[in-house]
Amino acid sequence: MAPTSDELVAAAQRGDTAALDQLLRIHFDRIHAVCRRITGNPHDAADASQNALIAIVKALPRFDGRSSFATWAYRIATNASLDELRRRGRRPALAIADDDDEPTEPVDTTSWRFDEQLADRDAIETALGALPDDFRIPLVMRDLLDLEYAEIADQLGVPLGTVKSRIARGRAALMSKLSGNQSPESPRPTEAP
Repeated sequence: MAPTSDELVAAAQRGDTAALDQLLRIHFDRIHAVCRRITGNPHDAADASQNALIAIVKALPRFDGRSSFATWAYRIATNASLDELRRRGRRPALAIADDDDEPTEPVDTTSWRFDEQLADRDAIETALGALPDDFRIPLVMRDLLDLEYAEIADQLGVPLGTVKSRIARGRAALMSKLSGNQSPESPRPTEAP
């Protein structure tokens, strides 16, 4: 029976490098996916993922288990991604995955269900990629990473009401795009940063 993440964390905190390696391998694909969605390109995502892994290793002795390891690690990945974008002097932007990106999970291409799921995933990624930056980033942070509104506001440096408004408007725009009622241009946020 494979050890749980909690068991791996405890072993890694005691200095077991094999447990640390296994823990990071288990969560790497999701960490990289978070970084890719926030940074918008594979090169920045690779840098942000690397920085996130370093930060996770450095902070692991202080991890207290108040949240799951995955939640904690994805928050670190979010911060590393935002730091990478700040370092590059750009605003956060999300984009759909490049064709060069490898799938993060095994695929059964013989199943018609897979084709349907892939089409749905592609439609969601395309619609998400078409949203303005100010809607995409908080929407990903809330709906993908399950961060609290206050945490998102703090990380993005905008008021709480602005975060809530952008998430609501982003969800509405996303649903509109997915239902085929898309306007020629995506709506732009009107609230002050």
